Amino acid sequence: MKLNKFIALLFITNLSFSQYQTTGKIKPVSQNGLHEIVLSPEIRSYSKQDLSDIRIFDAKGNEIPYFIQSNNTVTSDTFEEYTIVSKTVSPKKSTSVIIAIPPNKQNNQLSLFIANSDVEKKYSVSGSDDQKEWFGISDSQTLYNLNSVSETSVVKTISYPLSTYHYLKIDFDDRKTLSVNILKVGNFSTQSQKSILQEITPKKTDIKENASQKETQIHVLFDAPQVINQITFEISKPTYYKRTAILYKKITRETRRKSQIVDEEIFSFELSSAAKNTFTFPEIFEKEFFIKIENHDNQPLQISKIKYAQKPVSIVADLNTDENYIIKTGNKNLAEPEYDLSNFRSNIAANLPQTSLYDIQQKTTVKSQTASKSFWQQSWFMWICIALGGITILFFTTSLVKDLKRKN
Repeated sequence: MKLNKFIALLFITNLSFSQYQTTGKIKPVSQNGLHEIVLSPEIRSYSKQDLSDIRIFDAKGNEIPYFIQSNNTVTSDTFEEYTIVSKTVSPKKSTSVIIAIPPNKQNNQLSLFIANSDVEKKYSVSGSDDQKEWFGISDSQTLYNLNSVSETSVVKTISYPLSTYHYLKIDFDDRKTLSVNILKVGNFSTQSQKSILQEITPKKTDIKENASQKETQIHVLFDAPQVINQITFEISKPTYYKRTAILYKKITRETRRKSQIVDEEIFSFELSSAAKNTFTFPEIFEKEFFIKIENHDNQPLQISKIKYAQKPVSIVADLNTDENYIIKTGNKNLAEPEYDLSNFRSNIAANLPQTSLYDIQQKTTVKSQTASKSFWQQSWFMWICIALGGITILFFTTSLVKDLKRKN
């Protein structure tokens, strides 16, 4: 019994050192289904570099599956409204809506804005070039889920075989339910463009000139480790220049039982008056780093500004309108989750509705403020727990050996 209690105590102690350190709320969505959740630089800085410690939970604490995607391109949708030529209602029979299709336009789908209605509607689609002779295109299709919690209308996209008719007619079956109100009809067109990088601002940037070494030394410090994919230099003088620059960090290396701080190069590049001085690299994830510019016998560069940016990253998850979700991260003991959803990413549309995070809260304090930490967060407390655990295990082991000897 004592041994079981001790094991439970060790489990609880270990759990306290493995909690999520950062939480954020996901902005409510306006429709059910898959959504793209854009991760802010702040939430990424508190996560592991590979983001494997991110988890999403609903209000009941259920874990919500997701997968990560890099936003190499961003998409925007524009709606082109078509003219509704006529609406004809035959009570308790049918409603016919005729739409004029813009000239020389092939089409295989229409988006309908429909006033909220708690019904299901069967419909058929036919086409004509003169509104006199109609030809069947699609038959016995069904519209359902025609209501929204947050909006007064819904958008439903209907699909049919590719056609070039100048007019399309949608016939709704009203024999069992009242007619639905079609507000407007048209098509969404999607435009893609290269994604805009997210700019991040360091907590501090110090630029110093080292005349003896003939170099400019730049010290960059962020509040927390940041993912950086691009650095841009804005240089005002001189008119012509060509300098080698090295981005590096300081690491502690053990040599002959002594600790020594040394420079470790991360990335090197060339600043030139003939270039834009924007440098893109795979990725660095650092809180603090340094940049050294070799001036040789030249005057130092006059640097107006240095900008840092990261490629946007988002996660895709299935969200509901009537649910509140939170995101948790910062548990360094977690491995990458295995969700079924990630196996279907190639089947999921690229232009998903987007949402974002807000009210991001970090539970731990900055490392340099160790004095303000609670006693159980101090390293000495952890070592005391480990020592007490070792002594307790030794005690129970000794008692167990004595009991075995008595039985023998």
